[in-house]
Amino acid sequence: AGTAPLPSTAIMLAVPARIAGCGARAIASASGPDGKVHAAVLVAAELCGVDTVYKMGGAQAIAAFAYGTDSVRKVDKIFGPGNAWVTAAKQIVAADPGGAAIDLPAGPSEVLVIADESADAHFVAADLLAQAEHDTLAQVLLVTTSGAFAAAVNAELEVQARVITRRDIVDVSMNASRCIVVADLETALLVSNTYAPEHLIIQTREPRSVLSGVTCAGSVFLGPWSPESIGDYCSGTNHVLPTFGYARSYSGVSLMEYQKRITVQELSADGLRALGPTAVTLSDLEGLDAHGNAVRVRLNALAGGAR
Repeated sequence: AGTAPLPSTAIMLAVPARIAGCGARAIASASGPDGKVHAAVLVAAELCGVDTVYKMGGAQAIAAFAYGTDSVRKVDKIFGPGNAWVTAAKQIVAADPGGAAIDLPAGPSEVLVIADESADAHFVAADLLAQAEHDTLAQVLLVTTSGAFAAAVNAELEVQARVITRRDIVDVSMNASRCIVVADLETALLVSNTYAPEHLIIQTREPRSVLSGVTCAGSVFLGPWSPESIGDYCSGTNHVLPTFGYARSYSGVSLMEYQKRITVQELSADGLRALGPTAVTLSDLEGLDAHGNAVRVRLNALAGGAR
């Protein structure tokens, strides 16, 4: 659960696991100040068909799942976001043949907002703070074509931050935030695609036209009425998304990540006659004689020749 209980993440991960038919499903959740797993997480786990809830968190939970312990059953695959240590642990066990597969690198939260002068500074400031409250290592960026709008957002941030409960976390993460003023939306897209944010919010006069230039982002939120918070909870997309630039090569979690596919081939005699020569040609080109021979002996047998 990290610094906040997240029953929403339990739902985001357990529902597709159940739909996919995973035979065993377990959750690790750190205990709160009272030494217990938060009740909301437990209820979410039960409603979503989770078999086991372990009271543990952090990189040590990743190790326990990947390798198993006397009390924790080894798993085949580990899903879910975490802090920098959790993300590093996931990547380490994924690289170990004796460890466990993972969904994707999902570390501290990120948001990048592309905005022009038509955007609402009140809305944009609220969206930035919504990510800043996640973690002291959260990354919050505003890329705008208007210096005046950047100043308006900065003023709104100061006002709205005063009433946020997790102000201590927000202050740290916002100190590392950035506002970049660019000449045009094409440059804003260049910045965004290079950064490859986990969450991309587009608040411009024509957000759909800007969307056409997006190539690297975990999830995109268009227009003034699409706060990222809705994606975290109830828009229908999964909120477990790649971070730290991995949106260049990963997509967010979906049902596909919970499935393992096996391909099967069965050729008839006619099928081998049709495909065999192609395989022989390619194996000869690659210098893999045994590959070609495995096909040739069968083609010879079909032709009634010597084996």
